[in-house]
Amino acid sequence: MRRSPGAAGATATLDVSAEAAVAAQVRRTLEAVFEAVAETRAETAALLTRVAAEGRRPASVDLAALRPGLHLRLTRQELVSGAGFVAAPGLLGDVPAWLEWWQQGSDGGVRPLLLDLDPEHSAYSDYTHWDWFALPRDTGQRAVAGPYVDYLCSDEYSLTLSAPVQLDGRFLGVAAADVYLRHFEGAVVPLLQRLPGASYLVNARGRVAASADPAHLAGSLTRGPDFAGVLAAARTTVHGAMRLVPCDGVPLVLVTPAG
Repeated sequence: MRRSPGAAGATATLDVSAEAAVAAQVRRTLEAVFEAVAETRAETAALLTRVAAEGRRPASVDLAALRPGLHLRLTRQELVSGAGFVAAPGLLGDVPAWLEWWQQGSDGGVRPLLLDLDPEHSAYSDYTHWDWFALPRDTGQRAVAGPYVDYLCSDEYSLTLSAPVQLDGRFLGVAAADVYLRHFEGAVVPLLQRLPGASYLVNARGRVAASADPAHLAGSLTRGPDFAGVLAAARTTVHGAMRLVPCDGVPLVLVTPAG
């Protein structure tokens, strides 16, 4: 049976409304984590401002002042499995690189991440090429990196949410938080399943962050659309058979069938 133009328009309006509602709920889920990142960012900037006022370079020992806040965020925010500040190389006077990073264990205890960052011995000494560091550095904006197997911190499939820490326009590093993919999927996949067509979420690089579409598994890449451009424009667009809905302020795009 043929639909009248009015009926087709009404169906499209309902679909768009449902997509907007899901995008908004995804935003609310991630904003809770980004709030923790923002708190770490503010505390780090304030700490580095105080050190600069003393007329000296910061050292790794100075970053110990961040620990009470990091421990609080790990125990307060259920999606956050790790949190901290990752220094830009050359920022600190005593070490070439540093992660002031803390994690919550399966027993609920909070423990530090202890890494050998000596470039002569460690494969992890240069973290500057990873998306969670490079995207905030290069864009000045918040980022969602992954999912990826987090060999650096947990050996878990994870997402990392990060934001740049800057002082007088100088990039000093990133504040960040890890979220286990299984926890993120538990929060957002039921939302995706409410939509009539197979849908999924991608980050600015086109990597699938969560999916209710068996053709696009979490961690895979979606090629073609300029997802970073969609996020920058902050409006829904259509690319071929895909409708691209930015998630209302967080750096993820909801992808649904355009038809």
